[in-house]
Amino acid sequence: MKLIVGLGNPGDKYKGNRHNIGFMFIDYLVNVLTGSRVYQFSKSGNADYTWTTLKKEPIEFYKPQTFMNNSGKSVKYAFKKHAELKIENLYVVHDDLDIPLGKFKIQQGTGPKLHNGIESIENHLQAKDFWRIRIGIDNRMNTGRIDGESYTLLDFQDSERKIIEQTFLLVLDRMKRDNII
Repeated sequence: MKLIVGLGNPGDKYKGNRHNIGFMFIDYLVNVLTGSRVYQFSKSGNADYTWTTLKKEPIEFYKPQTFMNNSGKSVKYAFKKHAELKIENLYVVHDDLDIPLGKFKIQQGTGPKLHNGIESIENHLQAKDFWRIRIGIDNRMNTGRIDGESYTLLDFQDSERKIIEQTFLLVLDRMKRDNII
């Protein structure tokens, strides 16, 4: 079994924010792989989730409905629910200000200098050796140096959304090549 978690903040207010690229990618992935965007809500896990089977392996797609900084509590519940789940089969998709918009990295056990959602997961699971799908969101070249916290809560511009669509295609291709899905 694999668990693919997208990080973001719940609610319409945050829907288009840079910080929510993890949610956006999960929605994209679920739509491409299942033809749907219908999720169930786990009250105990405080998360939206859905699942599919690919290559005879169950995959759960998971969007914690806690705020980003408390994502670990929800992810820990998913691990309790799925006793067979191993840390090396956890993939967390998140925004990364250390990576330019249009770029991404898939790495195990390493990530950005600071990301409160990742830190929350590490603390709750007492583990760091899970996979991170780090999607770049930094496009501050012509905007001056807006602080990271404020910048991540800004919505993507229309021109940036086109870049994101292309990035999502590239991430999906890499996930297929690496047998993640």
